[in-house]
Amino acid sequence: MTETVFIAGRELRVLDLSDRLENATADFEPTPHHIGYLTPENSPKVVKEKRGIPTDVWPNGLGWSSEITTMPTHSGTHVDAPSHYGPRVDGKAARTIDEVPLRWCMSDGVVLDFSGFAPGYGITAADIETKLAEIEYALKPFDIVLIRTDVSKRFKEPGYENLHPGLTRGATEYLVDRGVKLIGIDAWGLDRPFEAMLADPRDSQSHFWEAHLLGREKEYCQIEKLCNLADLPQSSGFTVLALPIKLADASAGWSRVVALIDA
Repeated sequence: MTETVFIAGRELRVLDLSDRLENATADFEPTPHHIGYLTPENSPKVVKEKRGIPTDVWPNGLGWSSEITTMPTHSGTHVDAPSHYGPRVDGKAARTIDEVPLRWCMSDGVVLDFSGFAPGYGITAADIETKLAEIEYALKPFDIVLIRTDVSKRFKEPGYENLHPGLTRGATEYLVDRGVKLIGIDAWGLDRPFEAMLADPRDSQSHFWEAHLLGREKEYCQIEKLCNLADLPQSSGFTVLALPIKLADASAGWSRVVALIDA
């Protein structure tokens, strides 16, 4: 979804990079969710039972709409806090999502296209360098790097969590060492799929969940389950806003992530 807005004298295109949560996919989601709908037709009765408000006060018998959700913080498009990776970062208490600096969550964006890479492939630091060279882009501190796999096009299919290439520790460290604090991906996770990591003939303890576990040593955040990265009209020169919901002591927060592009 794209909209055009005028902000502070600038005409901007706003591209929605967020997934839509719906009950249709709940049965096969690795982090299941459920949305219960309170409709104008049934809410007067429910409100009477809960609050004692008579049903006949509602014009035409129609009340309000509301929803009750059961949803893990890692459902849908969300930002992972450092505390998701472990309790400490470099000997200090890991920040929870309500402690993540907003500066990390709004900055210049750059998208790197790995959509042609095979499921389970481990993206290396050399791969990152190659992609940056192709688009002639030099990273700077606080850039928000988006890893495009195009697996978001298959989020409505069972097993989508096993279809993406993921970052290795080396690739993640390459970005973080250059001042990147937020890395996003249009897939279920930033690491390779679990089945690919478990099948890796290397020592599993040193390579399992390696991109995430770098966060126990070097502080950074992730955006997972992005969408529409293929619709970005350029590889850089846009702004990303990925502000997470402020949940006390949580390891992640849902986010409506957008890209702002000069119209």
